[in-house]
Amino acid sequence: KMVDPTLAEMGKNLNEAMKMLEDNPRKVEEENEKYARKDIPGPLQGSGQDMVSILQLVQNLMHGEEEEETSQAYRLQNVGEQGHMALLGHSLAAYISVLDRERLRKLTTRILSDTTLWLCRLFRYENGSAYYHEDDREGLLKICRLVIHTRYEDYTVEGFNVLYTKQPVIYISSAARTGLGQALCNQLGLPLSCMCRVPCNTMFGSQHQMDVALLDRLIKDDVESGKLPLLLVANAGTPGAGHTDKLGRLKELCEQYNMWLHVEGVNLATLALGYVSSSVLAATKCDSMTLTLGSWLGLPAVPAVTLYRHEDPSLSLAAGLTSSQPVEKLRALPLWLSLQYLGHDGIVERIKHASQLSQRLLENLKNLDFIKTSVEDELSSPVVVFKFFQQYSNRDQASHAAQASTLQHPIISNERHIYDTFNQWLGEQLAQLVPTSGVDVVELEDEGTCVRFSPLMTSAVLGTEIQDVDQLVDCLKMKIPVLTSTLQLREEFEQEVRRTVGLLYMEDLSWPGLGVVRYNYHSDGKNDDKQEKELAKINAELLKKLNELESDLTFSLGPEFGGQKNCVYIGMVTEDLDVSELVETIAATGREIEENSKLLENMTEVVRKGIQEAQLQLQKANEERLLEEGVLRQIPVVGSVLNWFSPFQASPKGRTFNLTAGSLESTESTYVSKAQGTGTTPPPTPTSSLAKQRLPGQKPFKRSLRSSDALSETSSVSHCDDLEKTEQRRPPTLSPGQEQGPLETQKTEEQKEMAQATKTDTEDVQSDKLPHDYTKVEEQESQR
Repeated sequence: KMVDPTLAEMGKNLNEAMKMLEDNPRKVEEENEKYARKDIPGPLQGSGQDMVSILQLVQNLMHGEEEEETSQAYRLQNVGEQGHMALLGHSLAAYISVLDRERLRKLTTRILSDTTLWLCRLFRYENGSAYYHEDDREGLLKICRLVIHTRYEDYTVEGFNVLYTKQPVIYISSAARTGLGQALCNQLGLPLSCMCRVPCNTMFGSQHQMDVALLDRLIKDDVESGKLPLLLVANAGTPGAGHTDKLGRLKELCEQYNMWLHVEGVNLATLALGYVSSSVLAATKCDSMTLTLGSWLGLPAVPAVTLYRHEDPSLSLAAGLTSSQPVEKLRALPLWLSLQYLGHDGIVERIKHASQLSQRLLENLKNLDFIKTSVEDELSSPVVVFKFFQQYSNRDQASHAAQASTLQHPIISNERHIYDTFNQWLGEQLAQLVPTSGVDVVELEDEGTCVRFSPLMTSAVLGTEIQDVDQLVDCLKMKIPVLTSTLQLREEFEQEVRRTVGLLYMEDLSWPGLGVVRYNYHSDGKNDDKQEKELAKINAELLKKLNELESDLTFSLGPEFGGQKNCVYIGMVTEDLDVSELVETIAATGREIEENSKLLENMTEVVRKGIQEAQLQLQKANEERLLEEGVLRQIPVVGSVLNWFSPFQASPKGRTFNLTAGSLESTESTYVSKAQGTGTTPPPTPTSSLAKQRLPGQKPFKRSLRSSDALSETSSVSHCDDLEKTEQRRPPTLSPGQEQGPLETQKTEEQKEMAQATKTDTEDVQSDKLPHDYTKVEEQESQR
């Protein structure tokens, strides 16, 4: 039973507010128009607003411009009961801060001591103190200040002047978070020369672990040069690959040089489990560690915790790790409530569930071809990093090695760039198809672009389950054939494009697809600007025509930024793609578009010249008509009387423009025959010879994968049958002397007939025999 009615009211209001924000009801348009200008700051209302109106405003700010599906996709965190407890902690902190000072001190001390004790026992860190902070880097910053105060006794009095005698050095791994060293130097007021980046292993061990031998040499060099080794930042789970440094050897090295060892990383969460690897278990002996419980347990708005061991409370207070203000201690209140709600078993179960998810995925990836994993321990690895990589057969590997030895640097760099592009596409596709898996794309120094699955950071937030991992593996199995087919056909596509006249292959290694092609426009002495416009127009029309085809391929203009201009980008393909037909269709479509554009341009010029010529001829005809009629007929009254007594018979003269022939013709024949002449028959519209016979339901650019050998044999057999039929229809073979006479006679007769048909077609264009003559000529040509 709740004793304090204020706390009961607070919990009720919080539940109502969370329910209103999570349900995300869609109001009518009048309600949305009320907050349409939410991005423009407005004046504060004098009368004030009720809580429902304010929460409605917050809801519109969160989901106002998003579609319903998009808003649901972007709601990454599922706030459950434990999340409500964490959010309730922030409300309680504001309420507790108004208590009297003595009661506030007792309450904050109890909250802080309980939370610290629970975390130290949970993560096996004995006799530790805790510092709660919002920024996960703030704990390391306070630790650096504590170490400076400890190693420089006069730092409290003289400040930075004592640093001149012995410059402090902070060592961090090259696999650490990006910008961590620079952020520490900026906050501490130290030059960047105080930060030393330690490379990772190159010969032995994991390539994501700190090189201990090289670190030892660096520390010795700094000591000999008069510097003071201050602190070492190690990783129990690197931000990229999730590997753990050799913490045991690093601890021995720090004890040898009197250095402070700080550990951070996602693998520290496994300290709460019953079985812990020896590499991670060594983190319990370090001087300090940072825990990010919010992402591990799915708790919103809870602080990060830095556990440390130090015996001088005054130095901890000077460094800012402890505070004399009771309100500062209330940062632990949300975590205090959430830990009690989950309990020890609930916390361990969540971390164990995340470890099982990563192990499930790792076991499935071992059975997949063309997938290369990069994990530290195959038995238990909280972070799984994998990439698509195509293995070569023995013969292909030998040829590939010979080619790589000839052009080593370009081949290797291009190959890695292509694989990085494909893995970037693969990671984005998996994240889109299975959003609850939480996979993302990570850039590693040695492996390149990889796909990362870190359930300790995402599963509690997204609610990832075993079936989500299985669905992720199924999607990966569907994408692997597409990747292998596209990678194999890229080279064939490039060769086909380079052999085809009119097409230009554009190399873009950052495009995840078959390739990039541009139709090369043939300019006729045009300037660069006009040529560029024509090129853009033709390729845009080409892209439109290709998209109108009912094919499974995706054609686009490429990426919005950084791509080639005026090109056609072809996406991922399958193994049944007919590359030659695709390239041939692109070339034929481009030529057709270019010819149509040239025809339209030439027609415009011809029409313009024809109009000018028609005007000149009509003006000349009017002058001739005036000379024939005489001067008297031009006088108004006299001309009318003269025309009445002696009418002047003149045939109407005009001009007609034949678009097919591009010439002016007289209209006299039209007025005589009372019918408009058809002129010459326009040539037939050229059609592409690419339309091959397809099976019912077969889409363009597809070749039949089954019975390919049988089809080739059938085609060869049918070709032989045609040759036999041709031999049978051929007349008997004559001697050379007998064969020459009839052939020449037949050839002369055909030439005479063709010449006569052509002459008849030219003289009598409007005759009804025109179609018959054309048919006759075509039959004779086919007989030849």
